[in-house]
Amino acid sequence: MEYLQNGGGSVLGSDDGRPVVLVLRALKLGDLLVAVPALHALRRAYPQHRLLYAAQDWLREALTLVGGYELLPTHGLDVPLALPAGQVDVAVNLHGRGPESDSRLEALRPRRVIGHGSDHRPGPPWDDDVHERQRWARLLQWHGIEADSGDFRLNPPAARTDWPSATVVHPGAAYGSRLWPEERFAQVASALVLAGHEVVFTGSAGERPRAVRIAALAGLGEESVLAGRQSLSAFAALIADSRLVVSADTGAAHLATAYRRPSVVLFGPASPDHWGPPPGPHAVLTKAELRRGDTFAAEPDPALLGVEVHEVLAAVRGLGLL
Repeated sequence: MEYLQNGGGSVLGSDDGRPVVLVLRALKLGDLLVAVPALHALRRAYPQHRLLYAAQDWLREALTLVGGYELLPTHGLDVPLALPAGQVDVAVNLHGRGPESDSRLEALRPRRVIGHGSDHRPGPPWDDDVHERQRWARLLQWHGIEADSGDFRLNPPAARTDWPSATVVHPGAAYGSRLWPEERFAQVASALVLAGHEVVFTGSAGERPRAVRIAALAGLGEESVLAGRQSLSAFAALIADSRLVVSADTGAAHLATAYRRPSVVLFGPASPDHWGPPPGPHAVLTKAELRRGDTFAAEPDPALLGVEVHEVLAAVRGLGLL
């Protein structure tokens, strides 16, 4: 889910003399947001270090909401990390546990590597059955760094949104397995408008055609479709000041968590036990007994398709917003 970018170019410049902590997590927005507790913990543990976060360049604006980190543009693991060997003091693998991510960090010859255990390095064993926020907090704890999985708040966006108190319907997702049917999103949006909500539709430029179709099905004009027209920072500001967020398990849902905005989150291939919001003004809907669990499938997961429109509206009602 890539958004319009403000500015760009390298943020690193020349070596300023400080030791470097490099965190590798070359993934998407939601992956960044569930790693926030670990990122906060590393910032506290290394206050005199320069903190670099290796990820795709379009996440630059979101990283400013974490605070204290500079982005090292990194497109996945297909190319070496753009730093000279010997410059990194501490390398932290928040990307995964595989040999690809490990080898990218080891090629930098850091003084210390923080990661899960492997044949050649100590670390905690990988646990498939743990929430992502807890996974990375526990990793740091094992390595002697205090971390709290509940420390997931973001800094307030610098700018205010032009749509204060809007209800955000975010119908897109990175994979077809997370795409709830368009007509169902439209029915939800239409019911919310009838109940007095100002509904806007968000997403990336690639998701705009889907959002436009849903808006039309809901009887709303194209002016309600913000998909493809916002920077990532503007999107965060919209979520931070929203009345309600209705979304699949995507970055929009994680932003709602970070800013404690009421949300209804629809889960398909992923389990909310691993990726869901913490206790708060959030409702999770899924049909776990139907879950196929293929994240990269082109068709919506049965656990997602099992969620009906009336259940979403009932969840909104349960939040006191309908």
